[in-house]
Amino acid sequence: MGEVTVHALRGIDLDIYAGELVVLLGTSGSGKSTLLNILGGLDVPTSGTVLYEAQNLTHASERELTQFRRLHVGFVFQFYNLIPSLTALENVTIVTEMKEDSMPPQEALNLVGLGARSHHFPSQLSGGEQQRVAISRAIAKRPSILLCDEPTGALDSQTGISVLEVLEKVNQSMGTTTVLITHNASIADMADRVIQLSDGQISNIHTNAQKCSPRDLRW
Repeated sequence: MGEVTVHALRGIDLDIYAGELVVLLGTSGSGKSTLLNILGGLDVPTSGTVLYEAQNLTHASERELTQFRRLHVGFVFQFYNLIPSLTALENVTIVTEMKEDSMPPQEALNLVGLGARSHHFPSQLSGGEQQRVAISRAIAKRPSILLCDEPTGALDSQTGISVLEVLEKVNQSMGTTTVLITHNASIADMADRVIQLSDGQISNIHTNAQKCSPRDLRW
């Protein structure tokens, strides 16, 4: 930033395992989103190494990173980023056209409980329903990794819980490796592992011996 250098992350050393649900926990500015963006190939670190299976993403070209995101990664953000002039089904269909073995769009909407709302426009859906469309869109291409940046941040507690239930279902039924950013410590109880960040560093990694259902979280 001009003459000022900001170290968003420092000395991160982390493995994420296939099929697990990981929560990245920390306050605003702790480095959560930067780490998530690096994992998803949206940002490239200034030093260090990023590996996805046998693929080294550290020095990948923009074309290679685009291919990595297209084939392997699904993104869910705090704001739904739906195209307002398209129905729920059409918003999902756009993504499925990018990959040959994608899930049928209607099946993806059924999976998140919105099969009956497929022909509704975003303005005709509640916030929680729009977020479920966004999740449907992210999982329709059958990604190996689902990266979620504050997916319940704009929702009330009950709606947020329903969205977390969908993410849990996707993780368990599809085996999708899921990384979820939150500043809400109670959400950590539904994860396999909780990675706490502070000032750009990992301050603690905790494994839950017994995970909570989203309905049992102390919101």
